Amino acid sequence: MTQGALALTALSEVQRIQALERFEIIRPALEKQVSQAQVARTHHIPPSTIQLWIKRYREKGLAGLVPPPTRSDKGKSRSLPEQAITLVEGLALQTPPRSAAAIHRQVVEIAKEQGWKPPSYERVRQIIKSLDPALVTLAHEGAAAYREEYEAGKPAKPYLTAIEDDYSRMIVGYRLSFQPATALTTALTLRQAIWRKEDPHWSACGIPSVFYTDHGSDFTSKHMEQVAADIGMELVFSKTGVPRGRGKVERFFRSVDQLFLQDVPGYSPQGYPEAEAVLTLSAFEQRFRTWLLEDFHRRVHSETGHQPKERWERGGFVPRMPVSLEQLDLLLLTVAKTRRIQQDGIHFQNHRYMDITLASFVKEEVVIRYDPADMGEIHVFYRDRFLCRAVCAELSDRKVTLKEIEKARSERRKQVRAELKTREALVNQYVEIHRAPPPAPKTVVAEPAPVEARPKLKRYIND
Repeated sequence: MTQGALALTALSEVQRIQALERFEIIRPALEKQVSQAQVARTHHIPPSTIQLWIKRYREKGLAGLVPPPTRSDKGKSRSLPEQAITLVEGLALQTPPRSAAAIHRQVVEIAKEQGWKPPSYERVRQIIKSLDPALVTLAHEGAAAYREEYEAGKPAKPYLTAIEDDYSRMIVGYRLSFQPATALTTALTLRQAIWRKEDPHWSACGIPSVFYTDHGSDFTSKHMEQVAADIGMELVFSKTGVPRGRGKVERFFRSVDQLFLQDVPGYSPQGYPEAEAVLTLSAFEQRFRTWLLEDFHRRVHSETGHQPKERWERGGFVPRMPVSLEQLDLLLLTVAKTRRIQQDGIHFQNHRYMDITLASFVKEEVVIRYDPADMGEIHVFYRDRFLCRAVCAELSDRKVTLKEIEKARSERRKQVRAELKTREALVNQYVEIHRAPPPAPKTVVAEPAPVEARPKLKRYIND
């Protein structure tokens, strides 16, 4: 693969899907299972096209299987007015919660009256999906639920995701978080496993020839499949009832339970009363990493008869590495938030992220993607294309987890309340304008009370 290969993040989702489909077509020829001519006959594609696809894939990876992107709406504004976005957000924050379809219908009606371009249903759904979870919690569940979720600091047990090298039994990547194992945590762990580690005592890295992972919607990610095709890694999902390779990594989890957790303060085995939580996630992770690198990796494995670290480093094995870390950025794409670029950069989680490229995109809406375990930088995408890496000056020299940042968010409650009131006011303004005035109440006119007839005066001629 050449150094100038285009990163997958520079492609749209549609283009990546198209590239992966073409890769699946030429894959048998790449793996020498069948000839290029047989592939062409099977799929009714000219042989010259198959040859071209294989050539481009070998030169540029998965990105070489798509033509240069074109936009049919080039030069046309695709952005919605700020009032329209705030209106969608305000309607989505109403109680009881409304469906995206109902919100879309009402916004389209108001947009026509206001002279805005009516947004598509997908655009409305994206705006609703990108709402700050804190704002949604406060609006739909109230202040008590907000404080419990974002300010209470409740004790919890972290989840561990780990990737083990089959040959040496060395752990090449792991992730501790309060989020259950999903395609997101697996993708982020794989990214760490492949790239070089900052700790010199942890030498494991490189692209595996085969990567076994759990099967199911929680672990199946199109982004992982696309990255696997791009870097030349075979991705195998274990079948139900056939947990290929899982027995070995499950043995590691038993070692964690028996050799590490039992000596950690606050440990409570399953079935026992909960113990008092005494460690933060960062303190727990520091203990775990020390045990992993200094104990587990140096302990003789009963099956291999060698220490995992010794077996990995023996023989001068040179791992196959990606061209750059950017080649793995697609594994971050499951963590996405929508933000608007301000004069002083991008504001996210009470921090400010800057890059010189952002100066030309002030007030534009962008998508940011990030690793929750390292908030020092964010990846910025504009109209589904990679724009830049924005850095937070306060965090760039040290890794700060998302949980550590959220500890300081209790002061943000007033700001969230203000945002909620702003959206409520805008909704009331536009909804009242387009709501038919209620019929005037009928006034009942009381009939006048009958007047008693006065007795007529008798008049006499002589008076």
